[in-house]
Order: sequence, then structure tokens, then C-alpha cells
Amino acid sequence: MQWHTRKPEEVLEKLRSTPRGLAEEEVQSRLQEQGLNELVETAQKTLFMMFLDQFKDFMILVLIVAAVISGIIGEATDTIAIIVIVVLNAVIGFVQEYRAEKAMELLRKMSAHSALVMRAGNPATIPATQLVPGDIVILEAGMIVPADIRLIQVAQLKIEEAPLTGESLPVEKRVEPLPDEKLPVADRKNMAYRGTIVSYGRGSGVVTATGMTTELGKIATLLQNEEVVKTPLQKRLAAFGRKLALAVLAICAIIFVVGVLRGEPPLLMLLTAISLAVAAIPEALPAVVTISLALGAKKMIVQNALIRRLPAVETLGSVTYICSDKTGTLTLNKMTVEELYVGGTLLNAGMVAQGSNREFFTALALNNDATPDAAGAMLGDPTEVALYLMALQAGFDKQVLEQKFSRVSEIPFDSTRKCMTTFHKVTTDTLLENVTVGGFISFTKGAVDVLLDKATPVIGDEAAPFSTTGMETVNDRMAAAGLRVLGIAMRSWDRLPDDMSPGHVESGLTILGLVGMLDPPREEAREAVRLCRAAGIRPVMITGDHPLTATSIATRLGILEAGDNGVMVGRELEQLSLEEFERRVESIRVYARVAPAQKLKIIRALQDRGQFVAMTGDGVNDAPALKRADIGVAMGITGTDVSKEAADMILLDDNFATIVKAVKEGRRIFDNIRKFIKYTMTSNSGEIWTIALAPLLGLPIPLLPIHILWINLVTDGLPGLALAAEPAETGIMQRPPRHPTESIFAHGLAVHILWVGLLMGGVSLCTQTWFIKAGHAHWQTMVFTVLCLSQMGHVLAIRSERESLFSQGLFSNKPLAGAFLLTFGLQMATLYVPQLNPVFKTTPLPMGELAVTLALSTVVFFAVEMEKFVKRLRLRKGSP
Repeated sequence: MQWHTRKPEEVLEKLRSTPRGLAEEEVQSRLQEQGLNELVETAQKTLFMMFLDQFKDFMILVLIVAAVISGIIGEATDTIAIIVIVVLNAVIGFVQEYRAEKAMELLRKMSAHSALVMRAGNPATIPATQLVPGDIVILEAGMIVPADIRLIQVAQLKIEEAPLTGESLPVEKRVEPLPDEKLPVADRKNMAYRGTIVSYGRGSGVVTATGMTTELGKIATLLQNEEVVKTPLQKRLAAFGRKLALAVLAICAIIFVVGVLRGEPPLLMLLTAISLAVAAIPEALPAVVTISLALGAKKMIVQNALIRRLPAVETLGSVTYICSDKTGTLTLNKMTVEELYVGGTLLNAGMVAQGSNREFFTALALNNDATPDAAGAMLGDPTEVALYLMALQAGFDKQVLEQKFSRVSEIPFDSTRKCMTTFHKVTTDTLLENVTVGGFISFTKGAVDVLLDKATPVIGDEAAPFSTTGMETVNDRMAAAGLRVLGIAMRSWDRLPDDMSPGHVESGLTILGLVGMLDPPREEAREAVRLCRAAGIRPVMITGDHPLTATSIATRLGILEAGDNGVMVGRELEQLSLEEFERRVESIRVYARVAPAQKLKIIRALQDRGQFVAMTGDGVNDAPALKRADIGVAMGITGTDVSKEAADMILLDDNFATIVKAVKEGRRIFDNIRKFIKYTMTSNSGEIWTIALAPLLGLPIPLLPIHILWINLVTDGLPGLALAAEPAETGIMQRPPRHPTESIFAHGLAVHILWVGLLMGGVSLCTQTWFIKAGHAHWQTMVFTVLCLSQMGHVLAIRSERESLFSQGLFSNKPLAGAFLLTFGLQMATLYVPQLNPVFKTTPLPMGELAVTLALSTVVFFAVEMEKFVKRLRLRKGSP
């Protein structure tokens, strides 16, 4: 039922109610039929089940198996390390999921606890949960609206609807029916909605919906039904874990069988195969991912972005669309005068001369309720604040002028008249024309078309006959530029009129001029949009504003190119089916007159087209869209608690540029996670090639199980974790976003793992062959050291995809430099600390052999440096 289209008496009749309210027995009957007026939460997982769910990830299951195997073969250190990593990840995941479930709780907190109603002709205060459709509710300033209500009486009633609709200013209410059935919630001026707040006046109305059938209840339903979308990294790691586990098991089985067939002791081959399996599983990967994301989140706080779900940090790197609110995010959320039309001249606000056009600027200052507080901050309607500051800039101080023109009466603005008038007594001599001491003057501001109907010739332009057409032309030009245009007028009076009706006093006005205002775009947002475009990300503006205003701001920011027609209004969006909309969605850059609930349709259409979407929002109505988006971004200053709980990230400064900084950080983090995978999988590949190829080449098993596990412990741990601190690559925001379905091994990563791993194994086997033929008994110690240190050379070389370590500098990543030196020291300890020799089956190397070992360990480093040199050459020639 579209209650806003019906007359109050029709609504009462349809709901079988009267202005006296319902009888108690009828209330009880309807309670039985409709249920309590409360938000109902669907069955939720218990905390224990929520915690157990964190162990369902395939990579985590593989790690648990690896921990069990490590315990069986006596490697307690590995077992403990893996268990700690797994439990830590589970705790972090549990905390994030638990926090996400709190959005519903905050929705319930928005509901009123009590309601003032008429029951059988008597006023009564009842628990809000006892309301039923047909109840008559009385609304007064400060109350939370307890249900959805069709208003039947209002007295200057204004309701703060920002949490529900995104409308920043209180909405003036009326009772007349609105004929358009498809009006968005924000434009239904004769309705009051649950969870909104009465800010001024009073009124009464009949309850039309309670509980989950209210607009707030519909949002609660969407919020509970909308699934959290898995991040690209979560999807990639799950696929990676499955493939890796199968590959490792197959390789280890082959190594065991080949070794036994060659005559190696079965127990030794079993332990070798198991050790290799444990080493090949990158158990540090979940820890590296978590630490990378946590460090990134910590860094983002400094940049005014608060991350609520850690995986969201990496998802930012995959974002292809950023759909942003206009007000306060792309703009300053501060109305500013841009242009003035006064004395027949169109002026830029910065061109106004001090003391000029006295009547016009006096009117701006005095027909105004904005005032500064004790600290100098402006209080009042944003439009009036802009006019106050413009007058002050021109040298007309309201506080000073009020000494000469004291306000004696006023007719407040209302949506029917579309204007506001103030009366002032002239107490001292002034320079204003046709104004005498002891007389009165009225100033009126309002919609230009309304004032033109009430006007006489323009002051300061007597030479030319008054032209409505000329004024309308300027008005149209300002409006086409996206400005909000107000007309300013005055009238002189010998005495205060007896008839103070608007029809009498707002006539015979003299038009003083026009003023065009705009919430200007943020300067940093313009640069952020340019960065988005360079990075292959499409910025999209979503606003409830007029299409002309939205187009103007979008063009200034660079979201819309000149002549681009990628603008869609909410009414058109509502009429399109999802399938029709999907065909057009990628060409739209600006959505105007859009209700917050329509954001969900925009997200779904983009996601169905394979896009990854970041969506901003601040109202309760935005919560389902924020939850559905790949990255939900809530406003820290203007956002509601519900929107913040549903979001992945909160902008502490409500600034679009902060999202772009976060995207850059997300790309850096994914790059570093990818570098760790490159490093650890290449290292594991080198170990597998070394063990697998030795029997095929007729060589003895080159490494003992203890060697494999040691290399795994000292090289995978600290050096891998230190890669998380690697700075961003040069040009990170000049490349397109990676495709959400792109494999983690794309862009040559798999080839690198294979050829560098093969080279690492080849150098180790060459070392083994050379020193066996030379008759050295401690060849195994040398192979052990070459393989360990080759991996350390590799980690230094892969710090950048293209830039050389020599230009980066060894200490530009201090944690990695420290990890390298520590690992080198620990490896030397296994050779030269006598107590460790029997544990690791090693012998001290003479200086000559150590020098050869160290030289062989640099082969991999220089090979990878050469690979990067070739990449740089190809890049200079324009090749990919």
C-alpha cells in the first residue's frame, strides 16, 4: 500500500482507525495478528560454531596435517609453530566475524523504547513494542519515531532522516497526499519513518507498518540476508592450498618410491619424504598474510582509514570501481557562494569589492539566522552560513548591522511559499536608498521564479527597463552550472504593516540580485580522481542531488569528461530491470536523485559484470550495500553506527582521497604477499629439485631430514615475514587493477618458481658432484650451506619486480636486512659451533671451501638480478 498517495481520512478508513485511536481489545487482536513492533533477528551461529568455522579453510587443514606429521617425526618446534599460527588466524577471523554480527544489534538500538499514543480518545505512554497498525501516535521534538507513520496533523514538524535516507538537513513535513506512487522514501514528505528523530515542531499520525515491515525492518532483512563476499585473496589462497597439497603429496610419494628402488634405506626415504612434505608446505604463509594485513591496517590509520576486516586491506588492490557519495566525500560539505548577479553584473565571489552594493549585502547579512558561537564556529543552516560569510567578506558584519537594523518580525521559510522574510526597524541613519530613520525595511530571499512574480524594477539598473527574461536567463545559466540559486529582494515601509500575511508583505518587492551557491569539490579529490584513472579504476559519483549539480561537480573533478552523457537519475534506475541495467552500468559515471537503497542494485549490476566495487555510505539505509560491496566504506564523521558496523573500512576524515591512498596500500600489501609466495615456493622448489634429481643423476641423497627442516625453519620464517615491510613499487598506481579472478601465479610467477628453483637445485647438485669427485668427505655440509644461503640471496633479489637491489639499497628494508644477517649467522653456527655439529651432522669448513660455498650461493642472486635487467630493457623499448 502506497500510504503517501492517500488522503489522511482514506488511510484511517483503510486501517479501520479514527483520530481517537484504537480500543484496547482491538489493539490486542492486532498484536496477535501482526506481532510485536520489534526487529526480529534470524537464527545466528553460536560463538563456538563461529570459532570452529575458522578451521574450514583448506590451507588451514593442510597446516594442521603438517603439524601432526611434524609431531610424529619428533619435530616439536615445527608442530608448536604451526599450531600457534593456526590458532592465531582462527582468533583473528572469529573476532572479525563476531564484530560484523553487531550491526543488527545497533539497528535495534535505533528504535524508540516508548511511544505517546491515543487509545480510545485518551493519551497514553506505552512500550513502543506494543504499537500496532492503526494506532494514533503523537510526535514531539526530541522523540524517536517508533514506527512507520502516515502524518495526519503537523505544526512546523521537521524530522531528521539522515540515518535512513542520507538527507543531511531536517525534512519539513506536510499532510497533503503525494500523487506519485514511485516516490523514493526521502521525498515522501507526509510520512514519518521508524528510527528517525523529530527535530522541531509537533504532529500526529496513524501507524502504517510495525516491526520488520517498516522501512528500517526491510533494511534489517536485507542486512541479514546479504552474504559477506569473500575477498580475492581468500579465494586465491584456498585454490592455491588445494593445488599445493596435492602436488606436494605426489612429488614426495615419487621421491620415496625412486629412493627405495635405488636401494636407499626405506626408513631414511620415508623420513626424507615426510620432511620434504612438511618443508614444501609454506606454513608461514598465513602468518605472513596476517602480519602484512595488520601492518597495512596500522599504516592506514595514520592516513585516516580504519580497517575493520583485515582481508579488506588486500581487496583494495583489486578494486575496479569506487562508487562514492558526493556530499562531504568528494566535496567539502560546506555551502559556498560561487557567483553573484548584482547591479546588472555577474560576479565571481572572489571579485566583490569591499562596501559595494550595500542593499544586496545588507540583505544577505540580516535576512539570516546563522550566528557564530563563542569559539567562532558557525551555527545554522548551511545555506545561511554561506550567505553570512559572503556578506562578511564584502564588509557587512551581521552583528554590526543589527545595531542599525534591529529585527522586529519575520515570516519563516516554508516549502509552499519557497521564501523567507524578515522585518527590521531602521534605528540610525543609513546609506540605503529610500530608507529613513524610524521606518522599516523588509528583506526577502527565496526561489528566483517566486520572487520575480512579486517584483518591481531592480535597484542600480534604472537605466534599463526591468526584464524578467534577463533575470531568468542569468538564473538558468547559474542553475545549468550546478549552482543553487536564490533571489534577494527588499521593500521599504513607513510603519510595520497591520496585515502581516505573506500575500500582503511579500509583494511589490525590489529584486536586489541573485546568489549562486555550491558545495565545492575538495581539491585533493580532484587529484585522487586523476590517480584513479591512471590506476585503471573508475570513480563513480552517487548523490541525492539534482542532476545538474551532480554533473557540474563530476565534471570539475574529472569523473565526467566534457560532453560525456554518463548520467542516470534514480527514477530511470528504478524503472530498469537488473538485466537491462547491467547492459548500461559500465557506461554510467554519475547517479543523481538516487535513494541510498538503490546502491544495492548498482553494486549487484557491477559485480555481475565482473567488477570489484568499493562503495561509500553513511546512513542506515546504506548498510546492506556496504555489506554487499567488495569493500564497504563508511564515513567516520557523518556515518551512523549501523553503517560503520556493516563496513570493511571507515574513513576517519570522510575524504575520497583517503580511499585512493588505501587502494595504493592494498596494492603494496598484495605485491608483498605475492613476493613471499614467490620466495617461499621457489625455495621449496629448489629443495624438491635437489632431493628429486639426485637419485636420477646417480648421486646419494644430498640432504638429511634435519637439514630440510632447518632450512625450512630459518629461511621461511623471519626473512619471509620481513618482506611484509617492503615499500611500494615505483609506478604502483600507474598500472591497472589485477583482475579479481587472476591466478596468484600470473605474470610469470609460476615460470620464475620453476626456473629459479631448478637453478637453485642445479647449483646444489653441482656442488655435491664437484666435491664428491674431489674426495671431500664433508660435501653434504657444503650442499646444506649453498642451498640455505642461495635462498637468502634470492629473497634479496626479489624485493622488486624490476628495480635492482643495488639501486634500492640493502638497508631500505631494515627488517629484511636484519633477518638476512640473523639467518646467515645461524647457518654459520651450525658449521662452527661444536655442540651443533652432531645435531646437524655438519663439519666446520676450511676458509677456502667456505669462500667457494659463499661464491656458489650468489649464483641465484645474480641470475635473478639479470632477469630484472632484461625486464628493464624491455620496458624501455615499450615491450610488456
